[in-house]
Amino acid sequence: MTTTQDIRTPLDLADTIERAKTQQPVGSPCTDVCKLDAESGLCLGCFRSREEIKTFRSMDDAAKLALFDALLARRAAKAK
Repeated sequence: MTTTQDIRTPLDLADTIERAKTQQPVGSPCTDVCKLDAESGLCLGCFRSREEIKTFRSMDDAAKLALFDALLARRAAKAK
């Protein structure tokens, strides 16, 4: 049985990215959605591809920060 305690409200991508930037090493932009869109192949929460999700931990901080800009751009493009 699912209770209201079991249901998490998805986090805002911009907020998770700002939090991740303050962590050492740079943290994950995960928004607790974790579901890939069948059409685009991107996560519906953080807008990373399956490959980006798999390799994120091994990326250096500069690559993670560059990816954050791309994620926000992907989210903006989808909103149009």
